[in-house]
Amino acid sequence: MSEHNIDELLELIWTQQEDGKDSLNELLRVTDEENAEDVLKRMAQDGFVVISGDKLTFTPTGEARAKEIIRRHRLAERLFTEAFKMEVDEKIEYNACEFEHILSPEVTESVCTFLGHPPTCPHGRPIPRGKCCEKFHKEMKPLVTPLNELQPGEEGRIVFIAPKNHTRLDRLSTMGIIPGSIVRLHQKRPSFVLEVGETTLALDGEIVKEIYVKRV
Repeated sequence: MSEHNIDELLELIWTQQEDGKDSLNELLRVTDEENAEDVLKRMAQDGFVVISGDKLTFTPTGEARAKEIIRRHRLAERLFTEAFKMEVDEKIEYNACEFEHILSPEVTESVCTFLGHPPTCPHGRPIPRGKCCEKFHKEMKPLVTPLNELQPGEEGRIVFIAPKNHTRLDRLSTMGIIPGSIVRLHQKRPSFVLEVGETTLALDGEIVKEIYVKRV
C-alpha cells in the first residue's frame, strides 16, 4: 500500500461524488485497485474518509487532498491537449495520472496561470480553483485568454466556453461559436464584432468574456 494507492482512490471518490454517488459498494465495483478495501480502511484510520454502512464521505482533510489531486490531474490534461496538441484519449488519462503525482504546488499554479485559469478539463469536468485563480495574477502571458482580451485584427481558436446558462451556449453553437472554431476580432466598440469563417457577428461584451481562445 502506498500514497499513490490512496491518491487514486481519493480521486475516484471525488469523481463519483461529482456524479451524485456515495456508495461504498459502487466504488469497489468500478475501481481498478486490487486491495481497495484495505486501502479504504487505511484511509479511514488516517482520517481521509468516513465509512458508515454503504455510505462513503470525505473528512475535511480528505476532501482538501482530493481537491488538489483532481486539480493537478485536470490541469495536466489541459496542458497536454492545449500545449502539446495531444488527442483526448486513454493516453491523456494515463499521462495525467502520472503527471499529477510530480507537480509541486508552485508548478501547479504556474501551469494554471499559463493556461489562463481554465474552468474545465477537456472532458468538461470542473477544475477546482486555486489561489492563482482567486488572485488572477498575470506575471506570464496566459496560453488561453478571454476573447475580449484580443486586439482588433487578432485571431484565436476557441478552446472552451464558460456561459452562465446552457441557453446561451446553445445560441452560440448555432452561430458557429464552438470549441475549435477560429474567430477574428474585428472591433470592440461600440459592440464586439467577430468574424467566424464568412459570417460576421455582433456580440455583447458579457458574452464575449465567457469565450476563451488561444491566439493563432
